[in-house]
Amino acid sequence: MRKISIIGAGGWGTALALVAARAGNRIHLWAHSSEVASLLRRERENKVYLPGFTLPEAVAPTSDLAEALGDVELVLTALPSHVCREVYTQMLPYLHPQMIFVNATKGIEIATQMRMEEVVRDVLRDYFEPRYVVLSGPSFALEVAKDEPCAIVAASSSSNWAKTAQEAFSTNRFRVYTNNDVIGVEVGGAIKNVMAISTGAVNGLGLGYNSAAALVTRGLAEMTRLAMRLGGKAETLAGLAGMGDLVLTCFGNLSRNRHVGYELGRGRKLEEIISEMREVAEGVKTARAAHGLATEMGVEMPITTAVYQMLYEDKSPRELMIELMERPLKSERV
Repeated sequence: MRKISIIGAGGWGTALALVAARAGNRIHLWAHSSEVASLLRRERENKVYLPGFTLPEAVAPTSDLAEALGDVELVLTALPSHVCREVYTQMLPYLHPQMIFVNATKGIEIATQMRMEEVVRDVLRDYFEPRYVVLSGPSFALEVAKDEPCAIVAASSSSNWAKTAQEAFSTNRFRVYTNNDVIGVEVGGAIKNVMAISTGAVNGLGLGYNSAAALVTRGLAEMTRLAMRLGGKAETLAGLAGMGDLVLTCFGNLSRNRHVGYELGRGRKLEEIISEMREVAEGVKTARAAHGLATEMGVEMPITTAVYQMLYEDKSPRELMIELMERPLKSERV
């Protein structure tokens, strides 16, 4: 049994708390809002973000970071990427070098174009070098909460840290593989959300599987190019954190990012779509960060650019589809 702190009581953080409890651990589940934490303690159910699942006795909800981080071995963050730096800064007084930090956030910081590993190291580097693991892969929170079979990846530069996370979260229904390619896993987890917006837009336009399959496949090529330019491995993008998560997010009806794209394809405005959503669609912010990063690195990412233009330059999905199809002919492997 391990003592684990899960920072972030949205749908994904709550689902991971259920997994960690099933694996025999004791968990502090931290919610930013004291009202949400009180509701979780009183109702023993996350009626706001993941209704229908009773929190086991092993899960202790709190909004107090000192309480959440006291005497724990693993600190797992399941936060929107745009608040990751802020929350880690708030946690600093309660962190120590012996902790293993497991990141379950999928995104890129807009202002700095940093991956989440880089954000965490940037916050902690003046204090200690963090033991960092990224947890990613095809995993809708609702299906994980239902205890449906699922397989994901724990990646770290240290095999020991990856194995610790693997052992802490693995059950006979939640299978965790290890990997040493943090860059590839994080790029896959971030960019697949952008591709899900594009695929949703194609569906919203009324187009079929041919168009969606083409986008997903060429989207994987973009993800791979960026990951390799940053130092990741192509084979990682062919695995669970790349192709696996991409397929899930692009075709799954539970995907928030696909939903955003679908509604844009139907002609609705982004602000209206976002205002109706309870949780963050990471691809909206990641599209801006990824577009800037690709431009800076000189990596060709036409689908990412198209999603950026659709979200931030008000170009229509149909216009962008035509532009993508009329790009100069080339080899598939370029």
